[in-house]
Amino acid sequence: MADYNYSEFSTTDYDFKNVHGPEIGDKAPDFALMTTEGDTKRLTDFTGDFLVLEMGSITCPLFQSRRGIMETLNRQSGVSTAVLYVREAHPGADVPGHKSFDDKKACATRLKAEDGETRTVFVDGLEGEAHSAYGSMPNAVFIINRNGCVVYRSEWNNPSATRKAVAALIAGRAVTAKDYFRPAVPVTVFRTLSKAGKGSAADFFKGLPFLIWTNIIKRNLRLFFGRTRTGSARTTC
Repeated sequence: MADYNYSEFSTTDYDFKNVHGPEIGDKAPDFALMTTEGDTKRLTDFTGDFLVLEMGSITCPLFQSRRGIMETLNRQSGVSTAVLYVREAHPGADVPGHKSFDDKKACATRLKAEDGETRTVFVDGLEGEAHSAYGSMPNAVFIINRNGCVVYRSEWNNPSATRKAVAALIAGRAVTAKDYFRPAVPVTVFRTLSKAGKGSAADFFKGLPFLIWTNIIKRNLRLFFGRTRTGSARTTC
């Protein structure tokens, strides 16, 4: 990919045909990253039995649509949650693609200060080293157990499936939830793209037919007929 921090969204910026990043049973990639509070912590240095790690940015309608449910997971005993702040999914005139790490940290800080995000927010490096290690999708989610192993993953976060996965893990069961693609709430889409500024919405709607065909139709059909790989609290890697 020539330009990680693209200035205009295009469907060619992502690989929708292949799954990248750690699979269930793989060791979770670990990085020392700065948080929005200015502390440097390791990504997988968490308390509890599980970490729910979600990729996101303030210009990603999918991420913004899921935040309400995802933040509640942190209230469950034994569960830690965090956001890995990645590149802007749909940059525009008001929230452009990042030109420096300070730009990226400023956007991540806005997520906390303006949008009220309550989870720990890790700021990835300017060129997205951690994001790339986790597959580079804009709103992927991973659940990591105390052994440092990935026990659940989805290249597109379906918050209902993620919540079911967490419930199963807490209960000591293997995860069987299927992560069907679930579109963003329309009002959140328009609010997010409007906040990003001119150009953001045009680029999004230009790619929308492809995104619908690739994710809502092809991906969901593939999941429906496919088998689910399972992970649990006991998974080792």
